[in-house]
Amino acid sequence: MKTVRILFEKTGRAVYISHLDLMRVMQRTLRRAGLPVWYTQGFNPHIYLTFALPLSLGYEGRREPMDFRLLEDMPFDEAARRITEAAPDGIRALSAAEPVMEPTDIMWADYEISFVSDAAQPREAFLRFLGRDGILAEKKSKKGVQAIDLKPLFSASEVAGEGLLTRFSLRARAGTAVNLNPALLLEAFARDEGCSILQKKVVRTAILNTNFEEFI
Repeated sequence: MKTVRILFEKTGRAVYISHLDLMRVMQRTLRRAGLPVWYTQGFNPHIYLTFALPLSLGYEGRREPMDFRLLEDMPFDEAARRITEAAPDGIRALSAAEPVMEPTDIMWADYEISFVSDAAQPREAFLRFLGRDGILAEKKSKKGVQAIDLKPLFSASEVAGEGLLTRFSLRARAGTAVNLNPALLLEAFARDEGCSILQKKVVRTAILNTNFEEFI
């Protein structure tokens, strides 16, 4: 039995598939692909699947990892091809290989973000917001609501704007210990600048380890 990690993209209408539904979609996809996958044991056997860093609903992902197990050897490129052919629109396997890193190695994630706001001079307002000494936000968890300072958890670059549209690149802490959802940053901006986020697009382009190497 061999563990396989695919990197896949989730775009278009597929961004509206929740994580729980994505697990069901991927199980159906692997069955349709006819891969010799391993099923869990017990009363309700199902295909073994793990996602190292689940993607938030509505976000695009360009290189998302998913692990499963094969009972028989087969070429990795064939496995990726068959998954793509069986997957719904918006999901495409980019590569397949044996895992190199552990989910605990994940430390950062890169994003390309664009948003429309009704702030006066949105780009300048966002740059002013980024320049604050601290950026407070409330993060909800199973333990309740916790106040956190987002400032040490991210870096933003390539801030550009045109009219009400602002675009920027974001590198944010990610992983099991600390995981910054970009939505928290945009919510804090809207609150502090007294404006509304009318529309947003978030694309996760890479997941990285502590040395800023791609998670593979």
